[in-house]
Amino acid sequence: MQHNEDGAIQYQITDHVAVITISNPPANTWTRDSLVALKQLVLSLNAMPDVYALVITGQGEKFFSAGADLNLFASGDKSVAIDMARVFGEAFETLSAFRGVSIAAINGYAMGGGLEVALACDIRIAEQQARMALPEAKVGLLPCAGGTQNLTALVGEGWAKRIILCGEQVDANQAVTIGLIEEVVSQGEALSRAVALANNVANQSPTSVSACKQLIQNARTSPISHGLVIERELFIGLFNSEDQKEGVNAFLEKRPPQWKNR
Repeated sequence: MQHNEDGAIQYQITDHVAVITISNPPANTWTRDSLVALKQLVLSLNAMPDVYALVITGQGEKFFSAGADLNLFASGDKSVAIDMARVFGEAFETLSAFRGVSIAAINGYAMGGGLEVALACDIRIAEQQARMALPEAKVGLLPCAGGTQNLTALVGEGWAKRIILCGEQVDANQAVTIGLIEEVVSQGEALSRAVALANNVANQSPTSVSACKQLIQNARTSPISHGLVIERELFIGLFNSEDQKEGVNAFLEKRPPQWKNR
């Protein structure tokens, strides 16, 4: 099933995986319309119980996404800045809160808002030629769509400062070493590898995956003592789901589970 949510946001659903493509050549830059479309698409996917995972990638071979179209900010109009900061934040925070697993298939340059959308995903796979940076300070701006917070959470304060404050680009091999991405693949293989990983999610109970993701991300803002309490509460809450009963009984009966995501 293939769709065109917006001219620059396309998606296709196969089995339990939605593949989203940023399609705004030549550099797959973000516009206000494409950010709004991304937010609405993720909300729609959240409402589709048969969708367990999503993959986001860029059209073409050179760019994953070069980030915001700087023409938007050329006038220095503060009202434009206020509006764009809001739609950037809403789009990527909605992506981060997607109830299933999100994977960025970084198939080229991921710059500024292009890297920030990848940072909003759960997992990042990059091709060996990919380059990543948050160069906003070079043009008098700063990463306003989670970049300063999500990058620091992944790579630590030192590397976040090198990338943001010193304007340092990192290649895929360096990115996997510092924890910015989880895997490096050959050119042209990011999407297929990401989809294969996303398909593995179907082996897990979608209700369990959603609860586990909530707990993992809780560690960003809450102390471990709070997380341990929520962990036990969500474990007990799973016993209200059909998937809990199905998963245990399928294992005991030595058959594949039939998930219902409820």
